[in-house]
Amino acid sequence: MQEQRSLGLDVGERRIGVALSDPSGRLASALTTLQARPQAEALTRIERLVAEHGVYEVVVGLPLTLRGEVGPQAEVVQRFAEALGERLTLPIHLFDERLTTSAAEQLLRDLGVKPEKRRQQVDQVAAAIILQDFLDQRQRQGEDLWKHPH
Repeated sequence: MQEQRSLGLDVGERRIGVALSDPSGRLASALTTLQARPQAEALTRIERLVAEHGVYEVVVGLPLTLRGEVGPQAEVVQRFAEALGERLTLPIHLFDERLTTSAAEQLLRDLGVKPEKRRQQVDQVAAAIILQDFLDQRQRQGEDLWKHPH
């Protein structure tokens, strides 16, 4: 089977959580957390991760409002995804990520991770949740979402 690693991003104002799928493109796991500023440096680091891990697509969590609308934070993320798209020649998907940070915080709490460690890990765990939700939806639909961007 051809390796199809996907990279998941949880883009915040200060930090960017990064997750990576396994080679089969079925299981996401937390990878690292990057500083979001300066943006050019963050984009360069993401480019390096894409090259280093043989990534063929990037999934960026889109923080829609609870009503499912694009608010100010989602606009910031859309602009970041556009800037990333100018540097990478691979598909970039925006994927609804409502409530993933709270889910990540709860998961880390449930696992007994101390509060100071939770702050360090929450962004990459949120990225893993976003990426896993994307991969699961793709599998449920039985088709590649990159052929029909979400």
